[in-house]
Amino acid sequence: MTKPVVLVTSATGRIGKELVARLSQAGEFTVRACYHSESKVADLKAVGADETVFFDLNDAATWDAALQGVSAIYSASLDPMLEGHLNFCKELGNRTDSIKHVVRVSCMGADTNTASYEADQHSSREGASIPLMLQHYWWGEKALIEAGLNVTVLRNNFFMNHLLKTDCDNIAQEGWFTNPLGKARNSFVATRDIAEAAAVVLTEGPDRHSNKFYDITGPQPQTMAEIAADLGRAMDKDIEYRPQSMESFEADFGATRAEFFEYLVNGFYCRCSPDFYNLTGHKPTSYYDYLTTKGASGETGLEELWQGNLWKKGEDAMKEAAAVKS
Repeated sequence: MTKPVVLVTSATGRIGKELVARLSQAGEFTVRACYHSESKVADLKAVGADETVFFDLNDAATWDAALQGVSAIYSASLDPMLEGHLNFCKELGNRTDSIKHVVRVSCMGADTNTASYEADQHSSREGASIPLMLQHYWWGEKALIEAGLNVTVLRNNFFMNHLLKTDCDNIAQEGWFTNPLGKARNSFVATRDIAEAAAVVLTEGPDRHSNKFYDITGPQPQTMAEIAADLGRAMDKDIEYRPQSMESFEADFGATRAEFFEYLVNGFYCRCSPDFYNLTGHKPTSYYDYLTTKGASGETGLEELWQGNLWKKGEDAMKEAAAVKS
């Protein structure tokens, strides 16, 4: 019997690699993994991809080969790729006869269709709006829904692997990191857990999960001092958290990212959701366990900390995306 084909976009990313490995191990799909750099193909094959395909959200000429014979899609894209994703959704809307299910990675707070959500109202500070990055995540969901697809959305808390990447040099060389989060508690989520949830949802299919929206969080909300203690224990060295002002953070990374971090400081990402447990039957991964144990793709979180990073000090990675209109 021929297996259905699942297309894994962003397959070379942290979640994507984990998902490819998990789907391969489950054996229910032919796993087609997308790459943007030829140098990543061997890695994708190593974690279990049955097929690999070049794919670029900004180049429609690459879409047909990627989508040939596909019945399910894992959809993920970096924030600066928003416009490409919106255009890709229009193409998917022309293929609803063959594409039976799309699982989209999103973010907690992209709640327009599941809650009373006023984009110009931020409940913790008068006059502030819902962060633009969260509005973008909603646009990414909405484009798939309006295309007439069976959609499941994983709305995730802030990723553990993104938390300290901007300070990895300081951590390795001097033993400290900085950001404005301070004593605010956030239930940071392990990317391997997002991949596990996606694998469950794809395998169980649209009959069970279409038009469902799951908040995926970590098992406990933690302060930066607690994060520093976990990292230090994992590295067997003293790690110091140094508070940073929001003004300094905005100067480093731009207004759009600073607006999102203010959302974290204001407590909106503190809560722990039961959705991961309800999908998988077990608790989410703690930060310390994420750092010190291997995921399905064979890496620990600590090994992953030193790998590539979108956010670089002195650069506003969201500058172009901030100008995109829904």
